[in-house]
Amino acid sequence: MGQLTAFVLEHAIAQCARWREDGHPVTVAVNLSTTNLLDTGLPAQVTGLLAAAGLPTSALVLEITESTVMADLDRSKEIIQQLSDAGLLVSIDDFGTGFSSLAYLSELAVGELKIDRMFTGRLSLDGSHGRDESIIRSSIELGHSLGLRVVAEGVERQDHFGFLAAAGCDVAQGYVISFPQPPADLDLDAIDRASGPLLDRSSAPAGGPPAVRRG
Repeated sequence: MGQLTAFVLEHAIAQCARWREDGHPVTVAVNLSTTNLLDTGLPAQVTGLLAAAGLPTSALVLEITESTVMADLDRSKEIIQQLSDAGLLVSIDDFGTGFSSLAYLSELAVGELKIDRMFTGRLSLDGSHGRDESIIRSSIELGHSLGLRVVAEGVERQDHFGFLAAAGCDVAQGYVISFPQPPADLDLDAIDRASGPLLDRSSAPAGGPPAVRRG
């Protein structure tokens, strides 16, 4: 797993550097396994790869799941804190599907939570104000109250996109923005234009264009 993660990190960071050289101030996100998160050498490995590529730590997001954290909470907290201290953003993936979210969320040095696609996929938006709509709104409010950026996963319909924007969600991820594609086939300019209200302005340089989470 360590070798696989190193391969993914190297290629993701190298691609991010190429996009930035072409004028696209994007970030890339890489998922971590339990093995990765419990590796005490992870912070140095990641910061070293970014430095070698000439990228700031803000160019990379590291995504972890609740089950990954709970495998060894104390050690996970320590590694996450080191990553955060180095300037890296750690994201809680699939938020809302576990049973311990609220118990540990305030204790971890994370900067982002991602609302699981299970909730966005069940949105009806027919005026019934169903439970999933309430869960999403509450998750956005909770995240913002803790100073976290909030991402909605699995956004596949334009009306869902509009609902999330109106609810104050910071970033959308899903097919309504783009299907997965090889880097050479991505039209980042077109994606920027289509991403409308859900622009991640929190990581945008002063006076510069905002970054958008794609994928």
